[in-house]
Amino acid sequence: MRSAVALTYSVPQRLVHWLMAALILFNLLFAEGMEKLWRVVRDGGTPSVDQVSAANVHAYVGIAVLALAVLRVLLRLAQGAPAAPAEEPPLFRTAAKVAHASFYLLFFALPLSGIAAYYFEIGGAALPHGGPLKLAMWVLIVVHVAALLVHQFHWRTAVAQRMTKG
Repeated sequence: MRSAVALTYSVPQRLVHWLMAALILFNLLFAEGMEKLWRVVRDGGTPSVDQVSAANVHAYVGIAVLALAVLRVLLRLAQGAPAAPAEEPPLFRTAAKVAHASFYLLFFALPLSGIAAYYFEIGGAALPHGGPLKLAMWVLIVVHVAALLVHQFHWRTAVAQRMTKG
């Protein structure tokens, strides 16, 4: 077991991070299949095979994100995470902790609300899933990338390398 103050992320942690990033971006960018299906069903129509297939792809990707989120938590508990760079001001350290906790919350809330809406037909889950939770994920991604750029070009820390080269 690694200490909680690892110098870098392990290879499995990095692989899970980038795989989740790709899957989450895919579902954020290509959610229209699920949205079209819901509109057809809401309007009393019968969805086409293509519409159901597109919605299923979105659902399966979301389930994969959920499974990877569980793996990610287990890896983090077992292997720890690097400490914040000394150059990072305390306020930004706190903001980073809040942002990362929010990411982890969304890693579970988005897929679970999607599963509730799609598989269990809990209509009240669809609105937060496609509305505020989706928006929160987009905001966090933008803030995450902006923070990475600040680390790279303003504070000149090796934060980016911890999740790329190790």
